[in-house]
Amino acid sequence: MLRLGGSVAQEVKERAQLVPSRRSPQQRAAARTGAWLTAPALVLVATFVLFPLGFAIYISLTDWPLVGPYHFVGFTNYANAFHDPQFVHAILFTLTYTGIVTGPIFVVGYGLAVLVRSNRPGAKFFRTVFFLPFVVGLTTVSYMFSLELQPSSGGVDFVLSKLGLVSASQAWTVNYGPALLAISVIVVWFASGLTMLVLMGGMQAVPDELYEAADADGASWWDKERLITLPLIRRPIALSLIISVIGSFLAFNQFFILVQNNSSLETVVEWVYQTAFNQYHLAYGTTMAVLLMVVIAVVSAAQFVLLRERSR
Repeated sequence: MLRLGGSVAQEVKERAQLVPSRRSPQQRAAARTGAWLTAPALVLVATFVLFPLGFAIYISLTDWPLVGPYHFVGFTNYANAFHDPQFVHAILFTLTYTGIVTGPIFVVGYGLAVLVRSNRPGAKFFRTVFFLPFVVGLTTVSYMFSLELQPSSGGVDFVLSKLGLVSASQAWTVNYGPALLAISVIVVWFASGLTMLVLMGGMQAVPDELYEAADADGASWWDKERLITLPLIRRPIALSLIISVIGSFLAFNQFFILVQNNSSLETVVEWVYQTAFNQYHLAYGTTMAVLLMVVIAVVSAAQFVLLRERSR
């Protein structure tokens, strides 16, 4: 036993001598170069992400008005938020809106990706056309449709009346149902192009040999999509869904432009804006923004966890 212990100790000592006690000058130079290269990114993250986030959390713990002195109030704002009926309604409406638009955005984006994923003639042109609304921007698109949805002079009522779908002028941006339908259609049309690009990138990475083998076995188009394409683009699918969900939670422009001052169609971000800058309750508005950030982080983390578990 003593001899065995001595041999083990000798082996450990020999291995320890093989490990250099100090890094070489080349290694130290590489470490310094890496630190200098990452320093600007760290400064930017600390300045524009970490500090604003920490300052926002601090503001949420005070009664900070837009102008004037403030005092520390602890978690009072958070307790008030959970008992605020308008905030609860904004959360429920945002969840409803997210559930309405997320599925159609994915389905339409997937269909467009199927149409343009090959290099057949005209594919690049249609990729550009389908992605163009996203390039224009949601603010511009919303202002454009604010004119087209006018009941007396808008093009939407004119086209639908010619098709026999409406018999009279429709106030699209006044009532809850028509306004939510119109905004949902606009957002699906706007965001499907981005989903198309994300999914198309995943589809083009699938080896052609798999489709050729499936054709040799007599597989139908749907069988190839269900058994080959969908399983192999799981990560692009998850990415597109996360982008859609986060974008829906942060919905503001389309509602602010098209249905402003309609409390039944108020999202969380719009209620935060109204509270902080119209009612001058900056601390309370920041509190709701922090809560929204937590909800988005939890939803995104859950999607990543589900993706990781399914990938195993």
